[in-house]
Amino acid sequence: MKFTVAIALSPLDQLTELARTAQECGYSAIALPDSIFYSEKVSEDYPYTPDGARFWNEETPWVDPLVAAAAMGAVTDEIRFYTQVLKLGPRNPLLLARQVQSVACLTGNRFGLGVGIGWTPEEFEWCGAPFADRGARVDESIEVLKLVLGGGMVEYHGRFFDFDRLRMSPAPSEPVPIYVGGHTERGLRRAARVGDGWTSAMIKFDDLKAVIERLGRLRAEYGRADVPFEIQAVCIDRFGLDGYRQQADIGVTDVLVAPWMFYGVGMDGDLAAKKDGMKRFADEILHKF
Repeated sequence: MKFTVAIALSPLDQLTELARTAQECGYSAIALPDSIFYSEKVSEDYPYTPDGARFWNEETPWVDPLVAAAAMGAVTDEIRFYTQVLKLGPRNPLLLARQVQSVACLTGNRFGLGVGIGWTPEEFEWCGAPFADRGARVDESIEVLKLVLGGGMVEYHGRFFDFDRLRMSPAPSEPVPIYVGGHTERGLRRAARVGDGWTSAMIKFDDLKAVIERLGRLRAEYGRADVPFEIQAVCIDRFGLDGYRQQADIGVTDVLVAPWMFYGVGMDGDLAAKKDGMKRFADEILHKF
């Protein structure tokens, strides 16, 4: 099982050094969060907290995850990066394909694209995308991304996106994996049908086990049971060597952790304390796994 460092809510001037340290310690990847902007009011509840409230505010630092991947990739040569998750619904997939292609090429195929639909109507509407039919639009967006990133002269004529023959060069020399988020039945079906993996939000162990079992059935239904498939988990009630072994036993392939938090350091904590936490977690957990 792999361990990925989640850098959400960290100050931006820490990111490159966190990437260097993560690589030195043997972590497999950096997970990059996404938030386009903070709207003062939202017309939908945040789906992953009990009360629907956002756990960040207007002053919380965010950086575009593709820009962050390029910057962090420039100071490393082994560790991978993936978005967890990029809000695909508000974005134009053709413009996004250019960004993903650039990052994949500049990092030497060390980039994966984790995608979700997005939850707030404001991010859709203020970026020029309708909130209605968002699931169907995302399905087409994934098709567009796979098509364009595959290289060569391509065209697409769908319900929401339509373009004649074009090419983006250079295409990545390896396929860019697409990890699909979402806990709903439709989201799980999307992951099983077209994803190279499924990526979770915060989830309890028993629920995670049920989701993994459901994904297995769906992948078999779509004839993809033998295709390699990642399970990226943010499990909130299984920790330590025994806890991570339990996650591996149910099929988790990649655990997302903010290592410093196990030692009392917050996401906005001191860089040196974070680095110490990363090294300590690697010694106590990662290198023994």
